Amino acid sequence: MSLTATNLKVKKMELFWLWLRGFIPGPVMVNATERMRACCGALLGILLTGLVSHWALGASAPLPLLIAPMGASAVLLFGVPASPLAQPWSIIGGNLVAAVIGVSCARWIPDPVFAPAIAVSAAIGAMFALRCLHPPSGAVALTAVLGGPAVTSQGFHFVLTPVLLNSFLLLAVALLFNNATRRRYPHVAHADLSKLHQTKDQPSGRRIGFTQEDLDYVLHQYNQVLDVSRDDLEDLILQTELHAYRRRFGAITCADIMSRDVISVEYGTSLEDAWALLLKHRIKALPVINSARRLIGIITQTDFMRQVNLQVYTGFDHKLKQFIRRTTNTHSDKPEVVGQIMTAKVESALEDAHIVELVQPLSDSGIHHIPIVDDQRRLVGMVTQSDMVAALYRGNANLTTV
Repeated sequence: MSLTATNLKVKKMELFWLWLRGFIPGPVMVNATERMRACCGALLGILLTGLVSHWALGASAPLPLLIAPMGASAVLLFGVPASPLAQPWSIIGGNLVAAVIGVSCARWIPDPVFAPAIAVSAAIGAMFALRCLHPPSGAVALTAVLGGPAVTSQGFHFVLTPVLLNSFLLLAVALLFNNATRRRYPHVAHADLSKLHQTKDQPSGRRIGFTQEDLDYVLHQYNQVLDVSRDDLEDLILQTELHAYRRRFGAITCADIMSRDVISVEYGTSLEDAWALLLKHRIKALPVINSARRLIGIITQTDFMRQVNLQVYTGFDHKLKQFIRRTTNTHSDKPEVVGQIMTAKVESALEDAHIVELVQPLSDSGIHHIPIVDDQRRLVGMVTQSDMVAALYRGNANLTTV
């Protein structure tokens, strides 16, 4: 055998083994805790659905208390709750339309071969049209046709019990369990920050790199259903970019760039004193701390403006002075101290966090100051947009000189 023929044979063997490897799935990127969480959720979901169905229908009910497709729905609702295929409308709408189509095919198509095929095919088409694609619903349609006399004799009652009953019960458990275990469900889209300033411009973080239009174009060209929501896909790509930037940028933490001599106030600091501190130090925000220096809020110039109705400009100076001035009476109808107007839900970061983690909140969320805390949530510094600009510039300058 010639050398060329041998090389060709080796090449074919390599391609064959490469093709076989395509059947071996890659590792699932979740830890043991997440796997156990999914298993426990499915256990509770199926158990409670069965128990409540037994109580509602009674042990003598002619229909099964649980239908097999609920097992597949449990995999989606508890194993991949972020999937578009696992959302509430997917399970309720998908199972409902599939059950109706399945029962209709069982009644009006006598052929035992064509009836299940048409039922599943029509169910998929209807789910696409109604935006409630749910893979287990295909099994619901098949069950309605091939479930035997106990199912087919019920006719359209099968749609209500057990299909909708099982679906609603399993969904109720998923809503409670997923949120109790810190898995956002239902998985709503992220807030659109592009209209934060009521302009047509995209947020700063989206003006460089890929855009939403780029992602929409690629998804349109891909032309297949993805088991991940569009906003999650966008977020994963952005997080990948930030991780790559962090790796290239080096270990620059918040502690390296933050201001350490931070002017702060307490809950009971008067508004007059707080405003004076803002003016004296030419700053726009004051962290609010308690006696143990733990961060409890932040007060900004915007908080003051909001109280005096900035939208009505007439007499604004006078109203602001009246609002800030300390009331000498024992009773006051207006806020007097910082704690009454501060923003309690404040974005903060740990001192050992990488500065890349601050890019999104400082660029896209309308935040200009981020208090830095230690692991006990004690205030240790402050990072502003100016600090980030300087740090990113120096970091890029260092990279270009390497």
